[in-house]
Amino acid sequence: MIFETTLQRAAEASGIGLHSGVAVSIRILPAPVATGIVFVRTDLENFPVPASWRNVARVSYATSLMRQGVLISTTEHLLSVFYSMGIDNAYVEIDNLEVPILDGSGQPFVELIRRAGIRHYRRKRRYLRIRRPVSVEDRGKRISILPDESFRLTCDIHFDHPRVGRQSLEIEVTPDRYAADIAPARTFGFEYELDQMRNMGLIRGASLDNAVCFDRNGVLNPGGLRFPDECCRHKALDLIGDLALIGKPLLGHVIAERAGHAMHAALVARIMSDPSLYEILSFDQLASRVAHALVS
Repeated sequence: MIFETTLQRAAEASGIGLHSGVAVSIRILPAPVATGIVFVRTDLENFPVPASWRNVARVSYATSLMRQGVLISTTEHLLSVFYSMGIDNAYVEIDNLEVPILDGSGQPFVELIRRAGIRHYRRKRRYLRIRRPVSVEDRGKRISILPDESFRLTCDIHFDHPRVGRQSLEIEVTPDRYAADIAPARTFGFEYELDQMRNMGLIRGASLDNAVCFDRNGVLNPGGLRFPDECCRHKALDLIGDLALIGKPLLGHVIAERAGHAMHAALVARIMSDPSLYEILSFDQLASRVAHALVS
């Protein structure tokens, strides 16, 4: 994609928060070049919270942003869709603390963007290209990013369940592949964990309408799974949403092995805290390098 983008027209959605259970509405509006993605709490005098790694607040079961005490929770699905569908700039008006979960996947947000249309500005995109490998490890979990001329993911998960087990996905992320292969994958959980999570004040809005739930042997959802490896695909969706907090299109190969929100955030913080790990390229510079590589 050559130029920065925003939406052609406003898009709206309403639902409940997965963890808070509160009713919430969002309105996605076009924004000028170089704005990025900015959440606007309309219930708090239109207080703005930019979607930036600098504003990451909590990363346990969802990624939350906070600025001057104002919270925006469960941002990863919407940010994943913005990033993968090529939306650089938007205001997200929101009237409560948590982005609506809708059906638990990114697909409803993809459809919102497609209906609203995409507007291209004249300002060329700038990319963040990884220059050397970066890794974060913790207790058998690992996430790395390697230099690459495109944005690629390798995602591995392992859950001790007969319908999950070990799953792996490798994909070069493009708008079309994302919309078909990642966006429909829903958030998921296990029946034996539900009481513990509710006691922690989580998943108060969860149901079989917005999440996949596994019992000891199978899937409780009447329609079953959308993909045999839906869990791995949803982990990739979450990962993209967390990487979007870098604020620029990323060029690199991300390899996530049993990683979660906390490790995603740690990788982003590691990258952004050391400018020697990356370079910022204009689209023209990127195109020139690709052309040179093809000739060589």
